[in-house]
Parts: sequence; structure tokens; C-alpha cells
Amino acid sequence: MDVEQISDELYGLRPAEFVPARDARVAAARRAKDAKAAKAIAALRKPSLAAWAANLLARQRQREAEQFLALGRTLREAHRTLDAEQLRAASGRRRQLVTALARTAATLADEAGQPVSDTVLHEVEQTLHAVLADEEVAGQWSRGRLVKVPEAVVGFAAVTPETVPARPARTAPPPSRGGDAEARRPRDLDRVRAAAADADAEVERRERALAEAQDARRAASTRAEEAAERVRGLEHELREARQAERDTEAAATTAGSAVTSAERALRTAHRAAERAAEALRHLEGGANA
Repeated sequence: MDVEQISDELYGLRPAEFVPARDARVAAARRAKDAKAAKAIAALRKPSLAAWAANLLARQRQREAEQFLALGRTLREAHRTLDAEQLRAASGRRRQLVTALARTAATLADEAGQPVSDTVLHEVEQTLHAVLADEEVAGQWSRGRLVKVPEAVVGFAAVTPETVPARPARTAPPPSRGGDAEARRPRDLDRVRAAAADADAEVERRERALAEAQDARRAASTRAEEAAERVRGLEHELREARQAERDTEAAATTAGSAVTSAERALRTAHRAAERAAEALRHLEGGANA
């Protein structure tokens, strides 16, 4: 059995569906006498709701995920040489981008039938910060295989503008051995600036998309209310029509009963008239005799 393919399928399911599906796969592997696959599948752990939502983002927004992973690689590489002012600016941009992506993950989760709370949304943000800072977490997220929210963010993501030391004043030219580092610094800063600009553009795009989605939701809510009002009106008309139908049926039944009674009375009258006519003929015949 292809354990990798099965793992990929399982981690694409909602958390509530994970365990039954995994156990079914384990049973199938055992029936196929593939003990190695059964053991590997049984070892797969159910993802937390926040990890699943973050995985969903990586799976369904692959282009954005690749850009986010590239930003993480750039920032991890440039972190050691980034000065305090640039780190402060980049930190703010990262938080904006992480917030926008976390909201996208929440939207995807909602569309998948699994809404998330504000607490879970915060955990998704924490996970995305860890993706930027930790290469191992980034690798798991890129495959959509995260199981839990990282306990702590390591590396530059844990550094906030308040904790970044101010850049010391340069009092003397750096020693010659640091020449290479000084030469790398402008290149690193250029890469980070470019990554930060991309992040800003991504945040703006997502903010526009969010605003458009909110407008669409409001419009859809308005249409839904109008449709509900029409439905209520039609239901009222339907109730009246059904009542009229019942009244008509009752009237028809009453009229039918009246017709039956009238027909019966008419037949009785016919018979009485025939008897009277017969008696009259008999009397007239006797008188003539």
C-alpha cells in the first residue's frame, strides 16, 4: 500500500473524520497482510483543529504558500545581519501577512464545514509565525502534515520591535576580516526589502479580497432576507390556498350529500306519484262500470 498517498488523503480530511478513516485504512492494510503499512498508518496522529486549518491553507492556496515559504527562507537567511530598524519594519509586515493568511485559513475551514473560533484562529497565526521561523515546521506545513501547533516560536519570529536592540553608533571602520560581512549586508537587506515589499503587496491584496468577500456576504445576506420574505409570503398564500381547497372540498361533499338526498327524495316522489296515478285509474275504472 502507498502509505504516503494514504497519509496525504488522511490529513486532507476534517479532524472528526481522521480517526475513522485511518482505522479503516489500517484494517485494509492488515487484510492485505501488509504489516509494515498497517503499523505506519496506525502511527499517524490526528491533527488539532488549528493544525488542520493551517494545513488546509497550504493545500488549497499553494501559490500563496510557496510565496510565504520563500519569505521565511529569506528572512531566516538575512536575520543575523538585519539591523534593528529593518527588523522592526519587517516584524510589523510579517504580522500583517500572517493575520491575513490566518483569516484565509479560517474562511477555507468554514467553507469545508468546520468553522473555527477566535482561539483557534490565534493558534493558526502562531503556527504561521513558526513556519516563517522554523525550517522543520515549514517543511511539515508545506506538505500539509502538521499535527499540532508548535509550542514555541523560535528564531527571529520571537523577536518583537520592543526587544530588538538599537543599532549601535559606528565609531570606527570595521576590521578587514568583516569586509565580507559588510559586503553581504546590502545584499541581504535588498533581499529582505524585496521580501517585505512582496509581503506588503500580499497583505494589500488579501485586504482587498477580504473587503470584497465582506461586500459579497452582505449582498448575499440581503438577497437571502429578500428571498426569505418572498418565501414567507408564498407560504402564507399556500396556506390560504390549502384552506380554500379544504373549504371547497367540504362544500363539494355537502353538495354531494344534498344531491344524493334530493335524488332519493325524487325517486320516492316518483313512486308516490305512480301509486297515486294507479289508484286514480282504478277508481275511474270502477266508476265507469
